[in-house]
Amino acid sequence: QVQLVESGGGSVQDGGSLRLSCAASRFTYSTYCMAWFRQAPGKEREGVATIRTDGSTTYADSVKGRFTISRDNAKNTLYLQMNSLNPEDTAMYYCAVRLGASCPVLRDAYFALYFGSWGQGTQVTVSS
Repeated sequence: QVQLVESGGGSVQDGGSLRLSCAASRFTYSTYCMAWFRQAPGKEREGVATIRTDGSTTYADSVKGRFTISRDNAKNTLYLQMNSLNPEDTAMYYCAVRLGASCPVLRDAYFALYFGSWGQGTQVTVSS
């Protein structure tokens, strides 16, 4: 299991920006997938972005062009830069890791089930 701790959430105005961080305990798998999810009240958890071992990324259509996922291997930290935020982005945001395998397709109905390690979440609230 990998320990994950998110930070950086908060309250911003419509059009604002936030950068989320996810500090991970060390792991030595050569292949893995790291991802950001979010869950709004009354809604299912959805995948927001993924980053593969090779650094390639994918995004949900709802955040493409606004959010950027990145990783600092030296710091074992995952990031999510969120720009042009709107009230529909309000949710609890989680980071997750899948060890020993690449990233599943974001649109997969069972996408979240592929990830074995999760952080506790950080709240993002965007007001109009």
